[in-house]
Amino acid sequence: MAKQTVAVLGPGSWGTALAQVLNDNRHDVRLWGNIPEQIDEINNQHTNTRYFKDVVLSSDIKAYTDLKAALDGVDAVLFVVPTKVTRLVAKQVAEVLDHKVTVMHASKGLEPGTHERLSTILEEEIPEDLRSEIVVVSGPSHAEETIVRDITLITAASKDTEAAKYAQKLFSNNYFRLYTNTDVIGVETAGALKNIIAVGAGALHGLGYGDNAKAAIITRGLAEITRLGVKLGADPLTYSGLSGVGDLIVTGTSVHSRNLRAGDALGRGEKLEDVEKNMGMVIEGISTTKVAYELAQDLDVYMPITTAIYRGIYEGADIRESILSMMTNELRAENEWR
Repeated sequence: MAKQTVAVLGPGSWGTALAQVLNDNRHDVRLWGNIPEQIDEINNQHTNTRYFKDVVLSSDIKAYTDLKAALDGVDAVLFVVPTKVTRLVAKQVAEVLDHKVTVMHASKGLEPGTHERLSTILEEEIPEDLRSEIVVVSGPSHAEETIVRDITLITAASKDTEAAKYAQKLFSNNYFRLYTNTDVIGVETAGALKNIIAVGAGALHGLGYGDNAKAAIITRGLAEITRLGVKLGADPLTYSGLSGVGDLIVTGTSVHSRNLRAGDALGRGEKLEDVEKNMGMVIEGISTTKVAYELAQDLDVYMPITTAIYRGIYEGADIRESILSMMTNELRAENEWR
């Protein structure tokens, strides 16, 4: 692939890791953020120590606080910002972008209030004459491993196969590979909802339970994620792929998972506000739990794990009791759809 110029919006852990992947592929990478001290550190020290203590970034990666400058003449824009600010940043992009680009996102969540997927937000806020069909980059990936070039396989999903193939070629190299998919709904809902199940898996660990319980909640969690996704129009086979079961395994079992660590702390009896303060990073599973619970109620979808976590976080129930009760009292046929 010819050298491309790519603006990566969001210098968090995943945005920084993806910027390095693109730089390794000899693309021109511009990393945009709104914290001047962080941007100065990336440009002058070539580090991002808030997220990676011992990683030195290429001096070819340039960081910006000026969005217009970051977008000037780029071929593609990659959104890697928290769910709650995706719409705001998309509006800002639409205001200053002056040419058509390939628009991608690598965030995982559903918008509070509207319950919308992130690709839908980008479609709404960025005019069609300025963008391609949205490409979703998602799958089993921890920034802490990608940044040290561990082998990582994920998905590029778009309604436009050619846009997905563009992202595949843009990112793929000898340690980072993308598989294309056209099921945007499935890939996005899998990426968002697995964070909830990871919180539940962490809570079970915090309660002192082992691998049997973790395997149980991950497997039953996949069933309820699939139920909701299919109701929204997804292909059930997507949930057996990298962006489904793959992402659920890595998020529900790894020490790198913020959602797992948050659930573990809740399972040990810590208060949510203390957990969020100590984490220092966005815990998408917390806000996504509320969105998924509301969607499940609206669509009449059976989601017992999500409901148990919701009641623990938002209704003041003891999350440990809620999770344990759900795991030990459910009596259903395994293949029961609702």
